[in-house]
Amino acid sequence: MPVLRWIRYGAWAAVCLVLFVVAAILLGWWQTDGPGRTRTVATEAGGSPIGGSFALVDHTGKPVTDADYRGRPMAVFFGFTHCPEVCPTTLFDITTRLKTLGPEADRLQVLFITVDPERDTPPQLALYLQSFDPRIVGLSGTREQINAAIAAYKAYAKRIPTENGYTMDHTASVYLIDAEGRFRTMIDYHEDEAAALAKLRRVLG
Repeated sequence: MPVLRWIRYGAWAAVCLVLFVVAAILLGWWQTDGPGRTRTVATEAGGSPIGGSFALVDHTGKPVTDADYRGRPMAVFFGFTHCPEVCPTTLFDITTRLKTLGPEADRLQVLFITVDPERDTPPQLALYLQSFDPRIVGLSGTREQINAAIAAYKAYAKRIPTENGYTMDHTASVYLIDAEGRFRTMIDYHEDEAAALAKLRRVLG
């Protein structure tokens, strides 16, 4: 019967759509972006590890690698100092959460890795971070070094031309890494405060 056949086709199409959405989320494809916007990565991409080695320069001008922070849980955020909303909001949220955690927050290393090293030199990062918790460390480097860090974290960053120059699309989530350097989870942009604090406490152990 034609009607029943179309109903069956519709049901199979709905099932396929649901399976596609689930696969997209699990593989990290389900991301929103647009000119001047940001992306949120929900989980590991393709099951491969998130995080890893990097060699950068902190906001005091000191060369650092991922090994310098090993042994402490980390919260890693990719952004840039000319970001109009997401970056200052996220860093302000992190500052507030560090205060809420109290002395326990001293064990958490927060890293703000620029996706715009051409403008975000160590002095620029140092100036920018004065508005936030002093425990937050800014990291810059050459374009090649930054790209390597972005790739290691399966993050996203893209230069978007504007009338006055350019802005950056970038991942908006905060990566949480345990003391052994293993990816644990992410805090999404505008995530519920109670949920975000619970994730931080879990990675702190």
